[in-house]
Amino acid sequence: MKRKRLIRQNSPWMEVLSRFMRNRLAMLGAVILILLVLSAVFADVLAPYGLDDQDVSRALQGPSAEHLFGTDKFGRDQFSRVLYGGRISLRVGIVAVGVALLFGGTLGVIAGYVGGKVDSVIMRVMDVLMAVPGMLLAVAIAASLGAGLGNMMIAIGIGNVPGYARITRAAVMSAKGNEYVEAARATGAGNLRIILRHILPNSIAPVIVQATLGVASSITACAMLSFLGLGAAPPTPEWGGMLSTARDYLRTHAYMAIFPGLFIMITVFSLNVMGDGLRDAIDPRLKD
Repeated sequence: MKRKRLIRQNSPWMEVLSRFMRNRLAMLGAVILILLVLSAVFADVLAPYGLDDQDVSRALQGPSAEHLFGTDKFGRDQFSRVLYGGRISLRVGIVAVGVALLFGGTLGVIAGYVGGKVDSVIMRVMDVLMAVPGMLLAVAIAASLGAGLGNMMIAIGIGNVPGYARITRAAVMSAKGNEYVEAARATGAGNLRIILRHILPNSIAPVIVQATLGVASSITACAMLSFLGLGAAPPTPEWGGMLSTARDYLRTHAYMAIFPGLFIMITVFSLNVMGDGLRDAIDPRLKD
């Protein structure tokens, strides 16, 4: 009697992870992002100087063995400030996406599940907000709330709410018509249980992809708001704020803008390729 081979079937999320890991560009982005996060988390250990250690006698010195990224107009080490600045930029990107997911996702779930007049009202409000470019809306909100790190996070998050609301609504509307939802409703499950146990787990994939890409756009928005003076207050290092400080020295000391700008570019690149990789891994049409 021949032994039957038991084939262990992976869960859908394990299959997604497997497909993602086969995407070399996406894995490169993941490795880069991990290194950036680690450098920000362990900035106290990696940075040779404090975030605001000043030595005017060393002001505006170019990159050297002692100061890898040079020094700014106050003699502060640029390399150290770039590492500490990663904490601010990455945190703003994550928190802003969290704010957008909280409000936009909630509105999208309500609109998609309830439908009818509730859906119409919520979506018309989102349409009005989407008529204003997200970046312009974030600038207006940040300007009205005032400069500050917390206000900047809120402004960027609110500016992204309409996009997340529409994506979540579409995913929920697609999921709620499936047979397992009807079966759960037939067994007497309440609306909240159906949403949490059946609809959200099966409609969260596109939201995850959008959130990954959203962190990249939020970091860019953070840099722009800080460049306009609406971000973290000095001397707190932040990549966009460092670019704003460097604009007066672009002709004579371009390195002051090159390094923080390079870190913004690398971070956004890694998040974008990760988002693309997740989209390709999750899309069922791309399965072998």
